[in-house]
Amino acid sequence: MSAAHTPRPAVSRRRRRLLVTFAALVGAAAVTVGAFSLLADKWLSDSAAKAKDCCWEAGATPAWMSDRIGLRIPANATDRRAGYKVGERYDTGLLSFTLPTPDATAYLAPLTPAGARMIPNPEPEPPGYRPAAGFTHLGLPEPETLVTGTLMGGFCPDTVHSPDTEHLTYCVQVFSHEPTPGTTRLYLRSTIEPGLTPPPAS
Repeated sequence: MSAAHTPRPAVSRRRRRLLVTFAALVGAAAVTVGAFSLLADKWLSDSAAKAKDCCWEAGATPAWMSDRIGLRIPANATDRRAGYKVGERYDTGLLSFTLPTPDATAYLAPLTPAGARMIPNPEPEPPGYRPAAGFTHLGLPEPETLVTGTLMGGFCPDTVHSPDTEHLTYCVQVFSHEPTPGTTRLYLRSTIEPGLTPPPAS
């Protein structure tokens, strides 16, 4: 028998079968890991969505929220909205209303700490942005996504002095947005120590 027709050793065939089996196992493992990863991503996404929709307390009226934060709502404010969300470590209060733009400017002036100023939104969030305690719950756009006619700032009890903040208890994040010329909507978000109970929803 010539060298050209010498049968290949059985060990080579076994090695090939082992390699094919190993490749199949690796492929199956990759598919399993990929499927698990997709399921995990979906679970995390669903959990995050539920967390954002969870734990809003009924009965948090604008008047009640104004009293809890300690920030007066101007008498001529319209389209008043409020929300109160219970969190694991702290709660969040939301308050929003509209004013004629000159009145909004006058209202915000003493709410700007000395040496500071409200600034435009330089890095807006994408349109689908939804923070843990978002104004979407109140049927409003998230102010972090707004650019044109938008200013942002913040203040704390020890940084501002105004009759409107005489009873201010917590720090407040504030956005102002002029959706139409002459009308400004204010967005106020405050972190609050847990334990408050809103009045029963009417």
